[in-house]
Amino acid sequence: MRLRNIKGAGEAVANNPYCISSPTSLKGNWHTCFSNNNPIHIEIGMGKGQFIMALADKNPTVNYIGIERYTSVLLRALQKMEQNPPPNLRFLCIDAKTLADVFSSGEVGRIYLNFSDPWPKDRHAKRRLTSHAFLEIYRQIMAPSGQMEFKTDNKNLFTFSLEELPAAGWTVNACTFDLHHDLKMNKGNIMTEYEEKFSGMGNPIYKLVASP
Repeated sequence: MRLRNIKGAGEAVANNPYCISSPTSLKGNWHTCFSNNNPIHIEIGMGKGQFIMALADKNPTVNYIGIERYTSVLLRALQKMEQNPPPNLRFLCIDAKTLADVFSSGEVGRIYLNFSDPWPKDRHAKRRLTSHAFLEIYRQIMAPSGQMEFKTDNKNLFTFSLEELPAAGWTVNACTFDLHHDLKMNKGNIMTEYEEKFSGMGNPIYKLVASP
């Protein structure tokens, strides 16, 4: 469930120094934004930012970019960010469909998809972030050795993704239907807000790692 619209969220997001207002101008030159040549990892649909903020704190030699299309949601993340801003984290308020306009070929080393909207109706399948159309966009921006990590509590979406990936020419490198009881894949796992909620309800968490 999305947060209700927050009055003034759009303006607050646009004026925040940690949110890049003109990301297309940095295409192919994201190292200038961070003043280093460290690898870039992105999270698409980051929600309120708990996951990517924890990653940025844990891995200072990686640059992270959190992507969220809803300003009211992104504003919550920015408010958290201001309390203890890691230097290796920035945010974008864009639609994932435009990623190839923002990043150049090979510029992104890893993509995280966490608890994405399942779009359960068949006619909406193309909107799923693991659909063939989005996978092609990810392929355009991902480094040759790059990987995508996907977590969800929705079994139907996970099954769809496992079928869609090889059909789109991707390789599933690892997969589990019960992440929190899989000692190998759960090692070092960082939970999102939704993951804490759903696992607390006893729901199994599904995860896969794939490469183009």
